[in-house]
Amino acid sequence: MAEVPEQNWLRHTPGVPLRLHFSDHSEQPRVITDPWFKTPRTVQSLVFRVDRLDGATVDKLYSVVSDRLRGELQPYLEGRKYLGYEFVMIKDGPGSVPPRILQVIPR
Repeated sequence: MAEVPEQNWLRHTPGVPLRLHFSDHSEQPRVITDPWFKTPRTVQSLVFRVDRLDGATVDKLYSVVSDRLRGELQPYLEGRKYLGYEFVMIKDGPGSVPPRILQVIPR
């Protein structure tokens, strides 16, 4: 995936579920601010191209840096199984609280 403007990345509002359909994915390095030490560091991010958001057609990116969420999504990566599903994601709190899968819906 090519470099994409900041406004094209999806952001979670705590407590508000997002219903996402992914059309592609890649691994990309991403600079984040460490939540404990408040210093920048580079991590491997799992980046999904989103083509549907809450039922509407979009062209956005969704970045996963949480090991827990990456583990939840891992079974859907092999053979791009995620193409057959929509994922309802939710972020339970502000700050560094990672999002999680609330529901997986077959398409």
